[in-house]
Amino acid sequence: MSDRHTDVLLVGGGLASANCARWLREEGFEGTVTLVGREPDPPYNRPPCSKGYLTGKESREDTWFRPAPWWEEQSIELLTRTSVLRLDVEQRVAGLSTKEEVSFEKLLLATGANVRLLRADGVSLEGIHYLRALGNADAIRADAQRAQRAVVVGGSYIATEVAASLTALGVSCAILMQESVVHERSFGPTAGAFFQRVLEEHGVEVHGDDGVARFEGDGERVTKVVGESGVELECDMVVMGTGAVPDVMLARRAGLEIGERGGVRCSARLETPVPGVFAAGDMCEYDSPLHGGPVRIEHWDVAFNHGKTVALNMLGRGTDHDTVPYFFSDLADWASMEYVGPAYAWDAEEVLGSPGDGEFAVRYLRDGRLAACLSVGRSDDLEAAREELAAVNRS
Repeated sequence: MSDRHTDVLLVGGGLASANCARWLREEGFEGTVTLVGREPDPPYNRPPCSKGYLTGKESREDTWFRPAPWWEEQSIELLTRTSVLRLDVEQRVAGLSTKEEVSFEKLLLATGANVRLLRADGVSLEGIHYLRALGNADAIRADAQRAQRAVVVGGSYIATEVAASLTALGVSCAILMQESVVHERSFGPTAGAFFQRVLEEHGVEVHGDDGVARFEGDGERVTKVVGESGVELECDMVVMGTGAVPDVMLARRAGLEIGERGGVRCSARLETPVPGVFAAGDMCEYDSPLHGGPVRIEHWDVAFNHGKTVALNMLGRGTDHDTVPYFFSDLADWASMEYVGPAYAWDAEEVLGSPGDGEFAVRYLRDGRLAACLSVGRSDDLEAAREELAAVNRS
């Protein structure tokens, strides 16, 4: 016998669960809803962790999905600092870290992703940070207050945003990455070269085509990053931007299928083969009518929109998730990008405008058809691409 019952159990304290709870209420659901999250904060937006919150321009409360009283006003039970340790999707029972057992009718798994840990000599030295949560941003900002020089490992949007934010805080930054230019893996060489130029113009050193050989320190704290090429980068702190891996441990133990892209396999309605059990966010791999096959997309906006789709389908609406994924990134106030896609692979780029003038769009083509689009200062081109991608669902 379980200790208590909830009609809907939302596992994961991010935007997918939060938006699911919101839409359940907005669509008139009057049953009980319980959201379980392991972080100390209520659900919040993650982009400020590497930008506004990291630099102190946004408060902790500014990042929250809704003000603290909203949860009680909506009769949504919010359990922070709580994890689901055991899950039986057939018997509809979850075991919590509070030692309670909760039975449920419908379930959303939205456990997100964990940082990808780098294995290298010296990686356990003090002053080496990963960034995923508000608490990580707190630690990085505290170190930045006394640091003169930082090394950021990786060439992704997290790495570049952190390098820009630390530079804005007065810390001299260097990037060490495997890519030839920043963002090359996600956005290709044209866009990558533009953003690298912006970073370098603002004093960020960029060392590409390299990896970490080891970290060196004074016995306790990191003082140097040594690249595989032999380059030696003196530093007072390090931030790792080495990517993330979907957190499917609970789902795997519960017997749910894991797809080729590492997420929980779901239909176009974000439902697993177990009726009434859904997945969303970074750890969801779903059959996308937009992309013509299974996709797994890591971004807060995708998780946010997943939450609405799950809520509608929990209410029996039979809604496929066909929202065009949207992404944005800012490098301090130096430059920003918007992106619709994603294109896991493309075979041609079509450039509109001029990267040299700081206003351009890159259309990513696969087999002659649009697969994604990145825009810097050309919102009309981005909207046109969004419509073109959405038209796939209407054809």
